[in-house]
Amino acid sequence: MHKTIQPKILYFGTPVVLISTLNEDGSANLAPISCIWWLGQSCMIGMGTHSQTVENLRREEQCVLNLPSANMADVVDRLALTTGSSSMPEYKARMNFTYEPNKFERAGLNKMKSELVAPPRARECPVHLEALVRGEHHFGSEDSQLVSIELEIIRTHMEEKLLSSEKRHHVDSDKWKPLIMNFCEFYGTGEKIHHSRLADVF
Repeated sequence: MHKTIQPKILYFGTPVVLISTLNEDGSANLAPISCIWWLGQSCMIGMGTHSQTVENLRREEQCVLNLPSANMADVVDRLALTTGSSSMPEYKARMNFTYEPNKFERAGLNKMKSELVAPPRARECPVHLEALVRGEHHFGSEDSQLVSIELEIIRTHMEEKLLSSEKRHHVDSDKWKPLIMNFCEFYGTGEKIHHSRLADVF
């Protein structure tokens, strides 16, 4: 039997990403997000317009998407309820956010130089996606203060141990264990339950 409900959020399970951008003074910002999906060599992310990350993306038009593995939940959680903006938005103040100018240090992560964009990569994350902003779209109702931002992935870095030994430029999905945000809780992925015929053509 199904029951009609009005959920506060619709987080049915998406990967966690640590997005690195550059602040106006050239320092690095790092923010956890989980509203993201990919299509081809591009992706869409969803964020609130009052975030330091959105401000940085609008100005610099580039970023790195650092994907943590499932065993890095504690690292990501260190960045929860922090903001890189020194002018705290009212809604974040009500949620007890704190201003943190040194996000990499707060998370215990090391910066690593990117190849095609200025923001640094997070060395400990097994996946780094260097990206350029290609568009911004208002999301939701007129007063939602939410945007979706289109990113083009221009360089992909993967830990070598995650790559397929049989197919060049392919990730071994049995080895890649992403951190998943499921209704605001951290989850990993289990074992593969069934082979997909789609995997045979990609």
